[in-house]
Amino acid sequence: MIGVVVPAHNEEVCLAACLDALLRAAAHPDLRGEEVRIVVVLDDCQDGSAEVVMARPVTGLHIEARNVGVARCHGAAHLLAAGARWLAFTDADSMVDQRWLADQLSLQCDAVCGCVTVEDWSEHTDVVRLRYLAHYQLRDDHRHVHGANLGVSSRAYTAAGGFSGLALGEDVALVRALMANGAAIKWSALPRVVTSARKAARARGGFADFVIGLAAVAAVGSAAGVGGLAGTAGVAGGGKAAVADSAAGAGA
Repeated sequence: MIGVVVPAHNEEVCLAACLDALLRAAAHPDLRGEEVRIVVVLDDCQDGSAEVVMARPVTGLHIEARNVGVARCHGAAHLLAAGARWLAFTDADSMVDQRWLADQLSLQCDAVCGCVTVEDWSEHTDVVRLRYLAHYQLRDDHRHVHGANLGVSSRAYTAAGGFSGLALGEDVALVRALMANGAAIKWSALPRVVTSARKAARARGGFADFVIGLAAVAAVGSAAGVGGLAGTAGVAGGGKAAVADSAAGAGA
């Protein structure tokens, strides 16, 4: 059985599209009918997120941690207890490709670190979009770590100790533990996920704050008379944009 974990805190606006995309991925013919269980960890949700979950053939778990690391860990533990052989993780504001699960499994490794793309930049300026694209490595052998596009075998996940209860950087911490354990990791652009560049952050220091930080850098650069893309490579990201180069001892 393949397990999918989606942490959610007040995500009623995005969650339906996320789950519908996951259900399409779960039905991909390359999975050959293997059972896929989707678990949404509803973390102190005060909106209609639970109703979105109940309207679909997925499982909702309720916690009150307001902590994405705890939420991912809770969902993974539930799926491991149910016998999952592979754990895939994404975010409630993200939409996976129809081949997402099939592509993760096709790489035949202990863990897969995938890429994300942003299609809607309407809340940001073109300078911010260009800075992000210049910083991002949308290719194989990248070193990005995204909780929105991560897969790991149950054996490797358990051996690495699983997700810690970190409110930020829980995905990078897991990948560091996998690396320290000698896990075979594929840094692949094959499994595709579209994510949000919204300004309303669910986790402080996460992807939303990373993109807002790019806007601040852009403003400073403009005031100093620096060109639109100057300094982009030196901007480190958090959340979905976190780079695992730091885990490997290299710069972002």
